[in-house]
Amino acid sequence: MSEVENKIAGNNAATTAANATEATPEASINDECAQRKARRQALIDTGIDPYPIQSTVTAHVAELEERYADLEDGQTGEEVYSVAGRVRAIRNQGKIAFVVVEDYTGQIQLFCRINNLDEKNWELLGLLDLGDIIGATGAIMRTRRGQLSLAVTSLEVLSKSLRPLPEKFHGLTDREVRYRQRYVDLIMNPEVRDVFRKRSQIISIIRQFMEADGYMEVETPVLQEILGGANAKPFITHYNALNTENYLRIATELPLKRLLVGGLERVYELGRQFRNEGTDLTHNPEFTSMEAYAAYSDLAGMRELSQNLFQEIARKACGCEEGHEVITYQGTEVDLSGNWRVASLAEIASEVTSEELSIDTPVEKLRAVLDRYEIEWNPEWQAGKLLFEIYDELGEKSIVNPTFVCDYPAEVSPLTKRKDDDPRLTDRFELVIKGAEYANAYSELNDPVDQEERFAAQMEAKRQGDDEAMEYDYDFIRALEYGMPPAGGIGYGIDRMIMLFCDQPSIRDVLLFPQMRPSKTSNKEAYEDAGAKEEGASETASEATSEAAAETAFEASGFFASNEKIDFSGVKIEPLFTDFVDFDTFSKSDFRAVKVKECSAVPKSKKLLKFVLDDGTDTDRVILSGIHAYYEPDELVGKTLIAITNLPPRAMMGIDSCGMLLSAVNERNGEEELHLLMVDNRIPAGAKLY
Repeated sequence: MSEVENKIAGNNAATTAANATEATPEASINDECAQRKARRQALIDTGIDPYPIQSTVTAHVAELEERYADLEDGQTGEEVYSVAGRVRAIRNQGKIAFVVVEDYTGQIQLFCRINNLDEKNWELLGLLDLGDIIGATGAIMRTRRGQLSLAVTSLEVLSKSLRPLPEKFHGLTDREVRYRQRYVDLIMNPEVRDVFRKRSQIISIIRQFMEADGYMEVETPVLQEILGGANAKPFITHYNALNTENYLRIATELPLKRLLVGGLERVYELGRQFRNEGTDLTHNPEFTSMEAYAAYSDLAGMRELSQNLFQEIARKACGCEEGHEVITYQGTEVDLSGNWRVASLAEIASEVTSEELSIDTPVEKLRAVLDRYEIEWNPEWQAGKLLFEIYDELGEKSIVNPTFVCDYPAEVSPLTKRKDDDPRLTDRFELVIKGAEYANAYSELNDPVDQEERFAAQMEAKRQGDDEAMEYDYDFIRALEYGMPPAGGIGYGIDRMIMLFCDQPSIRDVLLFPQMRPSKTSNKEAYEDAGAKEEGASETASEATSEAAAETAFEASGFFASNEKIDFSGVKIEPLFTDFVDFDTFSKSDFRAVKVKECSAVPKSKKLLKFVLDDGTDTDRVILSGIHAYYEPDELVGKTLIAITNLPPRAMMGIDSCGMLLSAVNERNGEEELHLLMVDNRIPAGAKLY
């Protein structure tokens, strides 16, 4: 055999071995990585650049499917096309080979016949791996079995894949790995690609709608000298050139309202905001919002804008018929059609508590209602703030269909005009759908004296320890003193809108790169390790390859942690108990493996996470655990944990916690560490520990 034939034969054997391990992907991933690198080198040795500069694509799969929909079985078209995509399947049948490639629009089969390819192209087939990106040229044909295919006359490798894709039968299912390695998630899960296509479509619809309604898109600074526009904890950065501390913006409100002063009557900005807060199912510290302001408008104008916008998205992005804009979100039907309900905050609070509540309700009664539902309150809070807490904790989650919740107390609305008939309330609404806020709107405050007083109150709150309070913006007061026309303003959480219309349960599912807790090994440490190995560490190249492959095996397995090297020198543990416990007493505790179905932060609690667990029975188990300082909710969905299931229910923040999750606690360099016990995901829910 020739040198090339020897290489091909060897690599075909390697491919066979790799395919043999496909059913047990964790078995020989290290060998797979080494084999792929060998095939890369074989390509180079045969004069093929595995990463060429140029490539040609003349058609995508979806175009070809549409163009040749009427092509009959066994027929071949006359035109020649060049396609490109990732290899998803390879099947060799002697003198014929079938390769399935996938581009952005779909999959197509490459029909490769030895008589139609030159020797070099035919030999190239033996060096291909699943995941390689290749180009192919040929005529469109339909096989006798009706499969649309490309009759290949030439092949080229465009990018050699050195890491195996997750095993095809199980895919990439671990949520944390999916979020950290979104590139693999997009490769393996076409439904994820569809979500982000739809996100792009929805944002385009929003822009078209706003432009058609006479709004002008503008851009305002992301770096801001003064914190304002919302109540939120900011990210702070140092501006070296000016030697000043600046904030990443938490809102665009104040710059946009300055533009109203300047005579731009309808403006909006769609862009990123940054709030130095935790993450949960509906919050990410970096998120997308849209704020819009219309001179000579008011709250009624903002209601009309919102209703029309959401209905437009439902029609164009979800295929709803006009007048029947009904979608499904997480199993619940949501009716967006018609005119939406308008209800006061006090009305919603009264409905959910079966009490007649209002701003006039005595403070003592409002406190008693909060106590009944085990909701914490501050003795300094007056009726408005107490009423808001009742609504915020109980009322909001009770709403399903779109509702404009209005008449917010002035204490919780520092930038809003007071109502003419009751200055204790403000001309504001929040749009609530399926228990979540989607928009916040105001008849904008344009009285500079009133605004100045409210800024002063915010500064006092900041002095008393409220790190989310706004700062005094003198320039904004000066702008208002020139005169701002009466205006309506609104802010939308775009990511939540995407969640709603894409039927996604978590904000991380609609963000390409969600914020994640740093991985156990940092990029810096990985770089330093690589440098040490290069300088002559005892580890051999094959051992290094094995380590990288083992990491890949972990990523594909859905397990919880890799076996990295950890420094335990600063760790201090509690002394062991000296008292013995008899076996009968110990055996009364029922330890079970449980699967995390849902995990969310408990409102108004900085510590508690609420777990909805599969314990092997037909009934979900709810357990609350005070570990939010150590974990974010989405990190834990899909994990397998250990719980004691026969503890009596314990009420925490008005929620019954039915059991306890086990954690390992230690001290490191004087600070407490907590590690939630996670076990192999192959252990079924309900498995008992002995």
